[in-house]
Parts: sequence; structure tokens; C-alpha cells
Amino acid sequence: MDLNPATLVFKDLKCQNCGAILKYQPGTKNLVCTYCGTNNEIEVSGEVLEEINYEQFIATGFESQDTQTVVLAHCQSCGASTTLPPNVTASECPFCGSSLVVKNASTCEVLKPKGLLPFNIDHKAAHQKYSDWLHGLWFAPNNLKRHASQPDKLIGIYIPYWTYDSQTDSTYNGLRGDNYTTYVTQPVTVNGQTSMQQVPVVKVRWSPASGRVRVFFDDVLVVACTSLPADYINNLEPFDLMNLEPFNEKYLSGFRAERYQVEVKDGLVAAKVRMDVAIRQSVKQQIGGDVQQITTLNTNFYDITFKHILLPIFISAYRYNGKVYRFLVNGRTGKVTGERPLSYIKIALTIIAVIAIIALIMYLTQQN
Repeated sequence: MDLNPATLVFKDLKCQNCGAILKYQPGTKNLVCTYCGTNNEIEVSGEVLEEINYEQFIATGFESQDTQTVVLAHCQSCGASTTLPPNVTASECPFCGSSLVVKNASTCEVLKPKGLLPFNIDHKAAHQKYSDWLHGLWFAPNNLKRHASQPDKLIGIYIPYWTYDSQTDSTYNGLRGDNYTTYVTQPVTVNGQTSMQQVPVVKVRWSPASGRVRVFFDDVLVVACTSLPADYINNLEPFDLMNLEPFNEKYLSGFRAERYQVEVKDGLVAAKVRMDVAIRQSVKQQIGGDVQQITTLNTNFYDITFKHILLPIFISAYRYNGKVYRFLVNGRTGKVTGERPLSYIKIALTIIAVIAIIALIMYLTQQN
């Protein structure tokens, strides 16, 4: 079995001029030749991004859907499964920095993405934003900044997501609270003199509330991999989903892609959690008043559809004191987020320096 990713994922990406490998040029609709520099335009397919009916998919599985076979290199350290660029036999896992070897790769059949957002900023621009962000961190280890100076440590990768659409119908019971002001007599001390005075006190008048809200959700986004901390990857949002392109493997050339690890059912559970937050906000708006309490909330979800998409992210993994720290850059906007390591030596030296300065000031004050 041929385990070269170029065979399956990067096929047909040859330069029309010289036959060399092409790479997608971020922010354009072109593939650029790495050898002769010729631009090869990516043709517009005109394909419509269609949603998949959730109930039908659960009943039939992959039978009625487009699938693709991909070659994946599996990280033994963090469990991530990523594609590799053509002719690469070994590399680093973008999620944890561990070694990846193509001979440990495998092929699998997965649901083909319906769409993607191509990279909008190139590696140079992403690395600059990443470096600026790292250099702004206080008490960062010195070798972290050396790590930031190495462009090859920042890797462009397409991350799998599910998007869900759903109509919802919710009934609720709760309480509406309206503030009102009353006055109570209590002792008040002013300038050492105590007297009894009328003091305003804000209280809440509660009344029962019930009703129904209907909310339609469009493209509720759920990350479909477990290789990245959810809090950090969610901080990269929003993505301009209105600019989704029909899936075309040519946009992947020169980049890696992570396969989904979260199945459609599990993704819907996460999507419903996000929907529930918005539904509760709608309920509170309908209840009105100054404060609201929701005692019961029952929601029916129906007409559920979904699609599998890929979104662009630059990732760098840094090991410090036995822990992996990850830094992420939104491949569309350049927004940076991540975990930050602390150099306790720097913190200790700073504390010592501050104490020394305070001691010096006190000494000089006493001498004067």
C-alpha cells in the first residue's frame, strides 16, 4: 500500500508549465508553482453548499454521502491524526511538537467536507502576528522567544468543524423580577453624630412568567477535533462563514489537514449546549423586568441539518518543563490566542529586584 499523502490528498496538483508541485497562495484563488513561480488559477465550481439532513444521515450513515480516502500520520503522543505534505517522510506534530513518521501512517474513509474557508493570510504575516504576540508576554522563558524566531515552528493546518442548523421550540416557566424602592428607618452616623434616617432600599417584586419561544439557528459551529484545548480554539472565533467555498482539495495544497475525531452525534450534543445559551437569553428577554429566573425549560429540536467544513489555523507547539503549550493564529483574521508558559526564575528575579529597590529607597530615606 502506498502511504505517500501525495497519492490521495494532493493528486492532480501539478504545474501546467513545468509539472512541479503547486501550493495554494493564501488570499487568492491561485496555486503557485514552487519551482517556476507560475500562477495556476483554481477554477470556480459553482457548486452549492448543501446541508445534510441529520435524521437521514443517522439512519443511513455514509451510504448516501460523499466520502474520501485520506492518508493520516498518527501522533503517538497526543493522538492527533493529520495529513502530511507531499514527499515528506517525517515531520513534527503541529499539536504537540512530537515526531511524526509517514511509515506509521494509515488510510481511512471519512465524510468528505462540504466546504472550507481558504487561508486568507500567508505564513509570513501569521508568523509576524504570532511573534508580536509572544514578545508581548511578560515573564516568558527566553527560549520561547527563540522558538518564535523559527518560522518552521508555525504550521498551517485545516481544522475540522461541524456546523448545525436547527429550528427550536421551547416552553418555559419562570419568574419576573421588577425592582422597586422602599424606605427603612435605620441609624446613620455622620461626622460622629448618629441619627435615625429614612434610607432607600431596592427590593425585587416577583411575579410568575411562562411562555414559548421559537428560535432558528444557522451554522452553529462545533470544532470536530480533540487535539486542541476547546477554550483556546473557540477564542479564535468568529470565522466569516458567509464566505465558505465549496470543498476543493487544491486549497489544501501546501497545508496540512486534521481529520475529525468528534462524530456527528457528539457534535450535535455540543451544538445544543451553545443553542441552549442563546435560547435562555431569548427567554429572559421575553420575560422582561429587571431580573429573571428560569425554573423549567423544555426545548424541541427539529429540522436539524449539518455539514462538515474545514477552517484555517496556524499552530505552533512549544514544550516547557514537560508541558506542551500551544499557540494558534486564525488563518483568516490573524487573531492570536494560546497558552502561556511562565519563567519562575524571571518572576523570582523580578521580586528580588523590587524588594531590593524598596530596601534601597527606605535606606536612603533613613539616611536623609
